[in-house]
Amino acid sequence: MTARPEDPTAPYDFVGIGLGPFNLGLACLTEPIAELSGVFLESKPDFSWHPGMFLDGAHLQTPFMSDLVTLADPTSPYSFLNYLKEKGRLYSFYIRENFYPLRVEYDDYCRWAAHKLGSIRFGTTVTEVTYDESDELYLVRTDTGDTYRARHLVLGTGTRPHIPEACRDLGGDVLHNSRYLEHREALQRKKSITLVGSGQSAAEIYRDLLGEIDVHGYQLNWVTRSPRFFPLEYTKLTLEMTSPDYIDYFHALPEDTRYRLTEQQKGLFKGIDSALIDEIFDLLYQKNLAGPVPTRLLTNSALTGAVHEDGVYTLTFRQEEQGTDFQLRSEGLILATGYRYNEPEFLAPVRHRLRYDSRGNFDIGRNYAVDVTGRGVFLQNGGVHAHSITSPDLGMGPYRNSCIIRELLGREYYPVEKTIAFQEFSV
Repeated sequence: MTARPEDPTAPYDFVGIGLGPFNLGLACLTEPIAELSGVFLESKPDFSWHPGMFLDGAHLQTPFMSDLVTLADPTSPYSFLNYLKEKGRLYSFYIRENFYPLRVEYDDYCRWAAHKLGSIRFGTTVTEVTYDESDELYLVRTDTGDTYRARHLVLGTGTRPHIPEACRDLGGDVLHNSRYLEHREALQRKKSITLVGSGQSAAEIYRDLLGEIDVHGYQLNWVTRSPRFFPLEYTKLTLEMTSPDYIDYFHALPEDTRYRLTEQQKGLFKGIDSALIDEIFDLLYQKNLAGPVPTRLLTNSALTGAVHEDGVYTLTFRQEEQGTDFQLRSEGLILATGYRYNEPEFLAPVRHRLRYDSRGNFDIGRNYAVDVTGRGVFLQNGGVHAHSITSPDLGMGPYRNSCIIRELLGREYYPVEKTIAFQEFSV
């Protein structure tokens, strides 16, 4: 891919807005395609992927083949294995005999790939997108005063930390888990800490704080509205749901059915590694030998209210199975409450060109397009309601990018798999 068209006055074929792993993968996969010209705009000064959760030993929940490129092009120079080779760590990774890269390692891999590409503009914030009807081009304006003209857009702004309604405008030093590491020492100086949420991030933080509970002497509470601290379902036939076959099936279902399934399938991509659950239990058992551990684990408890006063949070919960309200008081509060997709404000001038479903979310085509033409604006992630659990799955990123590249080129450049599952999802 050329970072600029051969004619400097010509428009780009596409502009990618935002640079998470998915748009970074698109940058890698389009780099060798001479027929395409594109540029990627990212507001951050460098690539960064959840730095607040670089806990010691924390790893991806998907294997190394779910890198930026391999499942689309195993020969790509931007593969994780090539990164290891260039860093002199390939044999160490081989001897480690663990398919799951460390989270900090994956972030470094992505930064390594980003620095090899000439199509990325860091420190560039998109302020507005408009559409020129006469030229049939999108105009992408930035805070640097530049305007990028393009035939297509690929939206990769990703999801944002979700703050529950009860905690908005709460005050104090409440934090989302995405900022945990930078506030860890301050948290451990408090007399009590309450952690709300039950996914992998919540479990990693609880394990981290539990490990030093006897050193600092805080009371540690872990509360979730889920009925249990459930494991990520990771059996092989279930993993076939991250496949082109299942996307075809899920996308063709009625809208109401898809939204109902979205709620039911959270355990397929928001659960905890079973090994981590066992490790937490074993650590509790070990610490309990010296006497009761000052910690509480509470399930079926939804956060309904929160007040911050005199440095203490008073949290109100509803035990949903018993129908009973109760309160906890805590000096520290961590919200491991996940991420949500929010439509970027810069799209407001072109909303009339975008498609929405009956719930006001993007009506995402099978080819990942969200505009009225069906091939002009594409969405990375943010599409669980249309493409099920494949939307946030790192391993499905190269597949989605192969589909987007096919739309940009008008032909298939990377073979797009259609049927890989042993099971049948539809009749």
